[in-house]
This record gives sequence, C-alpha cells and structure tokens, in this order.
Amino acid sequence: MDADEHRAVLTVCLMAAFADGGNDEKERAEIKRIAESLAAGGALNVAEIYQEVLLRKPDLAALAAAIPLEEHRRYAYEMAACVCDADGATTPAEREFLARLARALGLDAAAAQAYTRQADAVASVPLAGPALDGAIVAAVPANPDELDRMILNYAILNGALELLPQSLASMAIIPLQMKMVYRVGKAHGYELDRGHVKDLLATLGVGLTSQYVEEIGRKLIGGLLKKVGGGLAGALGRQAAGSAMAFATTYALGQVAKRYYAGGRTLTVDQLKATFQSLLGEAQALRGRFAGEIEQKARTIDVNQLLAVVRQQ
Repeated sequence: MDADEHRAVLTVCLMAAFADGGNDEKERAEIKRIAESLAAGGALNVAEIYQEVLLRKPDLAALAAAIPLEEHRRYAYEMAACVCDADGATTPAEREFLARLARALGLDAAAAQAYTRQADAVASVPLAGPALDGAIVAAVPANPDELDRMILNYAILNGALELLPQSLASMAIIPLQMKMVYRVGKAHGYELDRGHVKDLLATLGVGLTSQYVEEIGRKLIGGLLKKVGGGLAGALGRQAAGSAMAFATTYALGQVAKRYYAGGRTLTVDQLKATFQSLLGEAQALRGRFAGEIEQKARTIDVNQLLAVVRQQ
C-alpha cells in the first residue's frame, strides 16, 4: 500500500469508529489521543484524518477510488468491520455503514456480510467459558499462583495474536481481555457482566474501539500491510512493538483487576489508573522474557478457527 492507500484505509477505519454515533466522551478523547500519538510516528497525519472524519464526513466513493487493488479493498472492509465490532456486535447503524462501504468498494455483498457475521461472533463470545486443554487454567483459579499464570497466558496469547496480519486476530484481543477480567473477578467471588468489565477497562484508559484503532494505526505506519495477508516471518520484526503493547496491556489489566477485586473493589479511580500505569511499565519490561513463547504461540494459531480459540480460553 502506498501513502494514499494508507490514508484512505485509516480514514475508513476512523469513520467506522464513529459509525454508530454512540462513542462516549472518554472513548472519543482516547481515539483523539491515539490519533495524535500516531501522527508523531511517521508521515501519515492521523490527527488530521481524525479531524476530517469528524468535521467533513469523507466520501466513501472517493476513498474507494484511492484503494485500487481488490485485495486491499477487501482488507480495508475487514478492518472497518472489526472496528465496528470492537465494543460488541455491530449495531443497525454500523451494519448500514458497512453495507454502504462494501458497495463503494465494489465487494461481493454476501462475502462482506459473512465476514461481518464472523467478526460479530468473535466480539460477542460469552465471558464465561471452558478452559482449553490446560492452556488457560480453570475458570476459577484455585490459588494466587494459578491466577498469575492465567493472566500471563492471556498476555502471551494476545501478544501472539498481534503478530498476525489478519484483522480478526487483532480484534480477538479485546474479547479475550474481557474474559480474563471476568475470570479474575470470579476468582474473588464477583460475577461480572459485560457492562462492568467495559467500565473497568474504560476507567483504566483501555477503550475497546480506541484500542483496536491504535492497533490498526500501528500496523499501517509500521508497514505490516505492505503485503496484505502475508505470513508470519516478516511480521515478527515489523509488529514487535504492537505485540509488546498487547502483551503489556493484557498483563497489566489482569494484575490490576486482581488487586481491585482482591481488595473488595475499594480502589479509587485515581488509584486504579496509577496502579495500571505502574504495572504497564513492569509488564513492558517483562515481555522480553516471554518473546520466544509469544512467537511460538503465534505459529500455532489457526486464524480460520479463531472463534473456537476465543470461546475456549
């Protein structure tokens, strides 16, 4: 993809982020922050694109014209569908946006809808579920050591998913983080619902839509999409930073959730944020010790069976 294609794809993804009109102020502020931080990372002015999407509502036909290859158009649609699904299954407004996008890109409607259904299924996997052959310990860990291992396993898996070029692999990180928090709460006697888990993530600055937008931005700026659908070999170098962030965010989220629920949910918002930031730095340093496990896990993931992977964790 050249610079014009990168810009068009990221514009489509930001339009998808606002397609349902339901982003709260925290999420909008987080997307804006991410856009500004990504703008400092290269020639692609993400902050400018963000403003254009909010103020001028870019024309989908013009954006499609900037993405000439069908392979790239299909990937742009897939990323947009995953952005719409990042905070849960698509809403009617998001489905209408995706239908217009598919038409503008000249994609087969049935194939586009099938992909959206697949993304919906991954995004809406129930929080409670079985363990997978011991890869993740039981739903209610029996002791602190098992709980720590469970959190580490989720971090390794999410770091591995972020190494993969497929958009659905990155999107799966969010439902896995939510399942992890659910299990941490369950281990301390709390039966959490989706709304509570989302609120906790938002309090920590781990927005659902914004997190996925950031992953896409890193991939575009880092050149991961130069060969759309390519194998893992080239991704290991180009996407190492994104993988490290997915690992660290997941690990820190799990650890702060453990402290929060073990302490009877008494931590204040400021204490939660400070603890998360401290643990994020610790997790970033820890990631190097598990780089080999993360790469090995990435080599074993069958993206075609991603729904089963997410369900079984």
